[in-house]
Amino acid sequence: MKYLRTEIIFIFLFTITISFFGLAFAETGDDVSKESESSKGGIMSKVKVESATEYVLPVLPYAQNALEPVISAQTLSFHYGKHHKGYVDNLNKLVAGTEFAGLTLEEIITATAGKADKSAIFNNAAQVWNHTFYWNSLKPKGAGEPPAALKHKIEASFGTVDACKKELAAAATTQFGSGWAWLVLDGDKLKVIKTGNADSPLTQGMKPLLNIDVWEHAYYLDYQNRRVDYVNAVLDKLINWNFAADNLK
Repeated sequence: MKYLRTEIIFIFLFTITISFFGLAFAETGDDVSKESESSKGGIMSKVKVESATEYVLPVLPYAQNALEPVISAQTLSFHYGKHHKGYVDNLNKLVAGTEFAGLTLEEIITATAGKADKSAIFNNAAQVWNHTFYWNSLKPKGAGEPPAALKHKIEASFGTVDACKKELAAAATTQFGSGWAWLVLDGDKLKVIKTGNADSPLTQGMKPLLNIDVWEHAYYLDYQNRRVDYVNAVLDKLINWNFAADNLK
């Protein structure tokens, strides 16, 4: 009987001990689980925030073969898929962890223009912006007659639409080396200007309406060294006056 009571007491104490540690383990396990979920949520939130500040390659406003025969699908594939994408990828690397992360392209361009120590950031941000603007400055079966408001503005500034096209062609073909020809609004008047490399009218207080890319990668596969033929073909068949008119508004 004595041994029986001892055994009952031992079993009772053992049961209480197991219950206590089981409860403690369950509570600890819940805490670990909650902490793990919280940590996962925190990481995902951080990833989402970081991805939201990344610059992405914009979708082309047309198919890659839509500008043929003026600009081939092969040229567009390299120009858009390699060059433009390269600027986007470089920009993301350059601004990560800096005060420029999350700013708009326009803000980065104006904040870094003319600063030698920020030239890499400026060049890549401006080239992302310039190329995006260029794709929209072209359209399949473009050219033709500009919308009325834009045509009136062109005639007030240049005399005729043909005169405006001639100035754009001259700027594009005489730009030494790589660069851009632009139709811009400067104050209340339209102007044609040219910029070298990644430079942009945005840094000169002018409003861009459309542009023509005269970097060699824009035309060399199709035209080799015949920049004049490329520029004239763009102005005669692809230039997007509607885009310029929208920017004028």
